[in-house]
Amino acid sequence: MSSSPVPWESFTHDPRLPGAAPLRAADQDRAVVQDVLTEAYADGRLSKEEYDDRSAAATGAKTLGELTPILADLVPITAGTGAVRAADLDAEALQRWRKARADSVQGLLFIAVVTTVIWLAGGAHFFWPLFPILFVGMRVPQVFLNKREIVAKERARLERKQRRALGGGSQD
Repeated sequence: MSSSPVPWESFTHDPRLPGAAPLRAADQDRAVVQDVLTEAYADGRLSKEEYDDRSAAATGAKTLGELTPILADLVPITAGTGAVRAADLDAEALQRWRKARADSVQGLLFIAVVTTVIWLAGGAHFFWPLFPILFVGMRVPQVFLNKREIVAKERARLERKQRRALGGGSQD
């Protein structure tokens, strides 16, 4: 016995999203639902009558939002299975870049303040804090200029983590 695949990525727009629910359903969207229904019927999870009723509802659906309830008890509606949408991975990768950006600036400010206070307290004439400030400060433009690379690496790391969580083993 197989179980229906989670079809949400196969739709033209994810019908679970409030913004997509009122959009008109395409033939492709109805075909996705029909595939899940056919597999559920073949697995014995739907009776012939249920299959016929749901199939008719899918064929007659005008909006994407009408398709979601047809599948509600056949496939997970939420990403509770550990599956994360591509947009969510992109958003998390971008958020982590923003954190790296903030950390690099805060680290620079911390080193600048601490070393300058020590320099002022020590009474030295040469401004030696310039060296640690420059050393730590090199990280700031790296983070700002390599945004795409940092986000892409973080996205790849999150995808690997997701595959491991879903039982995909070590496909790295």
